[in-house]
Amino acid sequence: MAAIFAARSGADVLLLERTADGGRKILISGGGRCNILPSRLDEARFVTDSSPNTLRKIVRSWPLAEQIRFFDDELGLALMEETETAKLFPTSNRARDVRDGLLALAARLGARFRPSTVVDGVLPLEHNRWRITMLDAEPLDVDAVIVASGGLSVPKTGSDGLGLQVARKLGHTVHKTYPALTPLTADPSAYTELAGISLPVTLTARAAERTASATGGFLFTHRGYSGPSVLDVSHVAVRSKARGADLARITVSWSERSADDWLRALRRSGNRSVIGVVRERLPDRLAAVLLYYAGIDAARSTADLRREERTTLIELLVGGPLPWSGDEGYAKAEVTGGGVSLAEIDPRTMESRLHRNFFLCGELLDAFGPIGGYNFLWAWATGRAAGIGAADANQ
Repeated sequence: MAAIFAARSGADVLLLERTADGGRKILISGGGRCNILPSRLDEARFVTDSSPNTLRKIVRSWPLAEQIRFFDDELGLALMEETETAKLFPTSNRARDVRDGLLALAARLGARFRPSTVVDGVLPLEHNRWRITMLDAEPLDVDAVIVASGGLSVPKTGSDGLGLQVARKLGHTVHKTYPALTPLTADPSAYTELAGISLPVTLTARAAERTASATGGFLFTHRGYSGPSVLDVSHVAVRSKARGADLARITVSWSERSADDWLRALRRSGNRSVIGVVRERLPDRLAAVLLYYAGIDAARSTADLRREERTTLIELLVGGPLPWSGDEGYAKAEVTGGGVSLAEIDPRTMESRLHRNFFLCGELLDAFGPIGGYNFLWAWATGRAAGIGAADANQ
């Protein structure tokens, strides 16, 4: 996106790509469908250790409606909404169409693409110019450089943290990085026998410095838990473990029923079995396990439950603990948390406030959003701003 808008603004653009084809995170997004954007945007769901006001300015620099029009008008990619998740996908359901469309548009606008190129340094020169050093290639001296190299997540796609290293060497403040939107692990697991079961839940993660809640899909895995709801609260858990203090407490509501709803359901069920009532809203195996942890015989009649037994069961159903011990790290993280401080970036152009003609965008900046196209929206908006900014600075 940075190359597209720099070239459109009249710059002579060379796009240096570490991998042989580029855009590999696009290709794996949405299970190969590419969740391009959210269909509805809640700015408050972004996470940053920088100024939330600066983050909002950046997000608003290219409104969601305009981004949707760009993909439709410029790439010819009509988008469709997955209403239950508020996500937008190309109607073709092919992530490759997104990646190939962006590369083709950049080429039509005159940007040159150099794949399989490993950059190993970005050095300032006199008169605000820059030198790019590469493995097995002569260095390049350029008028401006945009670093859009991603963070540390999913390293198999080519993300190696180069941009963070470059920014740090040039004096930028890099807030502590951590894997975000990553599955959680549990060792030992209280739910090992439930691997493969999925359902919608509401999770809340609480730690000393922050709290996060999410409603959405949840999956029991052989190692712990995954799914959008888990990924969206994982940053609270990951950061609590990194601090070495008390682990974040995660609680789960296993259905949309409130405590009062469950109480009414258990009271009006007459001589039905307790598990029969719980199975109305939960998978059979999960219902059985929760009853086991509540200390209630699954075959017992709801009419036989004592008040304290009902209370214990309802507490498990609407706010029981989800034990966890670790996370899957960067290998399976959707994005990198932390990164270059937004205070050191001009929010209009993405130009460094420390160095002229040096621009930063995308995942290496200190911001990320939840599952659902937010992080692509951030990439598109910051890439566009950096491309225009770099071109305008050198005209």
